[in-house]
Amino acid sequence: MQHLVDTADLSDAQIAQLLHDARTFKAQRPPQLLRDKLLITLFFEASTRTRSSFEVAAKRLGAAVVHLDPSRSSTKKGESLEDTFANLCAMGPEGVIIRHEENEAPRLLANMQMTSVINAGAGNYAHPTQALLDLFTMMEHFDGDIEGKRIAIVGDIANSRVASSGIRLLTRMGMEVLLVAPKPFMPTESNLPQYEDLEDVIDKVDVIMSLRAQLERHAKPIFDDYEEYARHYCITKERMGEKNILLLHPGPVMRNIDISDEMLEDPRCKVLEQVRNGVFMRMAILKLLLLDS
Repeated sequence: MQHLVDTADLSDAQIAQLLHDARTFKAQRPPQLLRDKLLITLFFEASTRTRSSFEVAAKRLGAAVVHLDPSRSSTKKGESLEDTFANLCAMGPEGVIIRHEENEAPRLLANMQMTSVINAGAGNYAHPTQALLDLFTMMEHFDGDIEGKRIAIVGDIANSRVASSGIRLLTRMGMEVLLVAPKPFMPTESNLPQYEDLEDVIDKVDVIMSLRAQLERHAKPIFDDYEEYARHYCITKERMGEKNILLLHPGPVMRNIDISDEMLEDPRCKVLEQVRNGVFMRMAILKLLLLDS
């Protein structure tokens, strides 16, 4: 039984297979490979893109999907996460897709070995399917060769599971990762190059990944407001100029704070392409875990 809790769960060969399958699915809609398979989505945190993307991916492959709303489930009556999961598994799903505020929740459920567990985002540590779809988007853009490319991750890195997962996967794939943020937004344990000033790196990178500003997660105010943050870290046309830089963002984008309106319309910005590619990558992940393993 295979799970996807973190990208470290995947071998290099499996990552290559995922990229191949995602490309294949994007080029031609596949047959219903997962007909008669059942998936349950269990999202303890709000989600638009990830949950919808998984549901579309599953249905494109012919699987049935049941969504359990934890706010209306027995967890609200004091039932433990493990008991909720065990009861769902008793219904015979081939997989459970979970999002949770605790870093260890997906691994805890995977270790129960009752069905395949797919991590749709946990705490501030792991969001493996986002990392994989971002990898797919970059591999497409750079014709399959990202080794040695430089990516600047900009924003609230310390609180971002997207950044955490991305750093682990992209360094593994040979990319050079630079971190750009005010010191309180930086991860405390990182050997990667760190910069406070975006202008110090913008001429050195091939990719910028902007993150959502999460000022509300910091008990001690760092900026007076979002406008002040934007003056330092918003990705604008003025900052980008005519540079040949790929611009990514996992969403939701805070317009004119993370990325300006103008740059969101710029062809270098691939935010919607990331969403599109997310469906194909998640189709590939479902095929790998439910069919190939």
